[in-house]
Amino acid sequence: MSVKFGLQLWNQVFSWEESRDAAVRAEELGYDSVWTWEHPLACMGAPDQDTFDAYTLLTAWSQVTSNVKLGALTGANTFWNPGLLAKKVTTLDHVSGGRAVLGIGAGWFELEHRAFGIEFGKGWGDRLGWLNESAGAVRRLLDGEAVASTGDDYYSFDGAYLRPTPVQERLPIMIGGGGEQKTLRTVARYADMWDWVALEDVDLMRRKHAVFEQRCEEIGRDPAEIERTAHLAPVVRDSEAEAISFFRSQIEANRMDDGVINSPDVYLTTPDRLTELMAAWSELGVSTFILQMAAPFDDETATRIAREIRPRLSAV
Repeated sequence: MSVKFGLQLWNQVFSWEESRDAAVRAEELGYDSVWTWEHPLACMGAPDQDTFDAYTLLTAWSQVTSNVKLGALTGANTFWNPGLLAKKVTTLDHVSGGRAVLGIGAGWFELEHRAFGIEFGKGWGDRLGWLNESAGAVRRLLDGEAVASTGDDYYSFDGAYLRPTPVQERLPIMIGGGGEQKTLRTVARYADMWDWVALEDVDLMRRKHAVFEQRCEEIGRDPAEIERTAHLAPVVRDSEAEAISFFRSQIEANRMDDGVINSPDVYLTTPDRLTELMAAWSELGVSTFILQMAAPFDDETATRIAREIRPRLSAV
């Protein structure tokens, strides 16, 4: 079983030095990619905690790593004009030597939109429509095409283009989300990678992946062209009690409520159980697992997944 692993460092509470050392450590352990999220306010726990700009941080990581792919998981489409976002990720591709991924989603955190005066729309319908239009424009720009708009478009382009174009022949676009009527249609049209949450409810994941495949078939696209990723927030220890104990230190550091322990993407578990779950998810078509990690950095989990779980999955 060929499985890739990424590490997403929550873009809050970490100092620059801690995040730098964590990115370097991920590469040393053989992770395939390193990610952060894109939020001007802390989105877990109290919103007034320290956060860094995602693309500045990714660019800095590109200078202390050599091999890992780098991207935002996933940036809010509402934050940027699509052309300027394409320019940012193209610059990251050049300074990293061709390792950039453009991660994008509809956006969900209303508080930060209000705080910074960013248009949030009337609801998911608006933002998902903007995402679809933006993804199409970004794909064309990254591929070296000029983009113009019609009078009905939300975004206004008049012959926009990118110079230079990316280092990669096809810079990958990751689209996050599992909405069956709109998001997965956008994924089928424009994504090179599709990210959704890893759930213990394998039947629900199976249904979501079936809809994804159906959306691809509707437009004549082979689902195998799109890399399927699943994100989760694990703490791995010899016992669940030990995992919970460490996670409580992360809860405290990020000023979160204890209820986060029950979040569907949080796995406070053992290597055996996580290997079992990952094997089931892989059978659905997931080929990349992205491990979300809060401060303080959990080197034990990062190490055990790389050195214990990954080899066991590869042997399946």
